[in-house]
Amino acid sequence: MNRKKILILPFLFSLLLSFFPVVSFANDQSLVYIIPIKNTVEKGLSEFIDRGIKTAEEKKADVIIFDMDTPGGAVDAAAAIGKTISETKIKTVTYINQDAISAGSYIALNTDMIYMDEGGRFGAAGIIDGQGNTAGEKAQSYWLSAMRGAAEKGGKDPRYAMAMADKSIAIPELGDDESEFLTLTAAESLHVDYSNGTVSNLDELLGELGMENAKVERMDESFADKVARFVTNPLIIPILLSIGSLGLIFELFSPGFGVPGFVGISSLLLFFYGHLVSGLAGYETIILFAVGILLVLLEFFIVGGIAGTLGIVAIIGSIFLAGGNAYHIAISICIAIAVSIIATILLVKVFGRKMKFFKKIVLRDSTSTEEGYVSNKTRNDLVGKTGITMTALRPSGTVVIGDERIDVVSEGNFIGKDVKVKIVKAEGSRIVVREFTDIDLHKEEN
Repeated sequence: MNRKKILILPFLFSLLLSFFPVVSFANDQSLVYIIPIKNTVEKGLSEFIDRGIKTAEEKKADVIIFDMDTPGGAVDAAAAIGKTISETKIKTVTYINQDAISAGSYIALNTDMIYMDEGGRFGAAGIIDGQGNTAGEKAQSYWLSAMRGAAEKGGKDPRYAMAMADKSIAIPELGDDESEFLTLTAAESLHVDYSNGTVSNLDELLGELGMENAKVERMDESFADKVARFVTNPLIIPILLSIGSLGLIFELFSPGFGVPGFVGISSLLLFFYGHLVSGLAGYETIILFAVGILLVLLEFFIVGGIAGTLGIVAIIGSIFLAGGNAYHIAISICIAIAVSIIATILLVKVFGRKMKFFKKIVLRDSTSTEEGYVSNKTRNDLVGKTGITMTALRPSGTVVIGDERIDVVSEGNFIGKDVKVKIVKAEGSRIVVREFTDIDLHKEEN
C-alpha cells in the first residue's frame, strides 16, 4: 500500500504543475495607465507628467493614455513634456477629449497615437509672448521647427503641423487661408492622418486599442500638484511676488509683526513651495531666501547698508534660481517692483486718510507751534544784550551774559576771546552776535 502511494505522488505532482500555466495566464492582465493633461500647460504640469510616466514604467504598464483638454500654455513646459513622452518605451496615446490647442497640439504630436472626441479640436499652435503679441523671429523659428520635427517623427505630413504654428502657411484643401492658424476638427484630423480614430469616451478608446479587458489605473492630481500648477503659472508668479513685496513694505511701517508681514511672507513661501513641488527649485533656494530675509532684518541693527544690500541680492537671487526661466522671472520681478511702488503711493497718499489701517501705521499729527509744541525755546529776551566771549568764535563759540553761558555764532567773521559782543538775533537755538563797536556804545549812552 505504501509503495502504491509513493508511485502515485509523482503523478499527482505533475498534474498539479500542469495547472500553473493556466493560473499565470489568468493573472497576466494588461495595464493601461491614464494621465490627465487638463487646463494650462505650465512647469508644474511638466513635473506631474514626468512623475506619472515614471510610475507607469515602475508598474510595467502596457499603454499610457493622456486624457487631454488644454488651451495650451508655456512653450518651455511643452518642450519638456514632449521630450519626456518621447523617451519612454511604453506605448503612448493621446485622447483629445475636447481641445489640444497650442502647446497641447505639440504634446499630442509626440505620442505614438492620437484619438479624438467627436467635438475635439486640434491645432492653433501660434506662439505669443507675455503681452499677447506674436513672439520674435527666433522664438517663431524654434517653435516651427519643433512642430515640424514632432510631426515627422510620427510619420505625419509636416505641412499641417507647420500651418498650426504659422499663419503664412495655407492649406487650401481644408479651407484654411493665411489669416489664421490651422485648427483641425476630428473629421479633418482623421482625413489628413493626424488622428487614428474618433471615439466618444475612454471605454470606446480602450476597445479601439484592444484593451477593453485591461486593468485601468488613473493618476489624479493631488492637492500639492494643483497648488504647484497654480503658482507656477506665468500669470500668477508676478501677482505672488507683488503681494509678497507689498506685505513686507507695509510691515516695515507698522510696529511689531502683523497681518501685512504674514501675508507677504506667506505669498513668497507659496511661490517657493510651488516651485519646490514642481521640481524647479531645491532646498538651497529656500535657504538662500531665508538668509536674505535675516540679512535684511540685521540691517535694522547694523548701520552701513551692507547687510541690507546683500540680503536683497540673496532674496532676488533665490527667486531667480527657483523660477527656472530667468527671462520670465526678471519680468515678474520688474512687475512686482512697479506694482509695489504704485500701490504704496496710491494707498498712502490717496486712500491713507480714509482707511483706518493706514491711520495706525502712518503718523499724520504735526507738532506745530499753534498746538503748543516747541522744539527749542526762542530766546528773544537776549536780543540787544551784551556779553563777553568765553571762547573765540570761529564762527561758533560761547559767550557769558551775566551768570549765563550761551552757545552763539557770529555773523560770519572771526571774534577773539574776551571780546565784548552784542546779541543781534535769536532764532530758536541759534543766537547770533556781532562784536561790540563804538557806534553801539554811542547808542547805549543816548
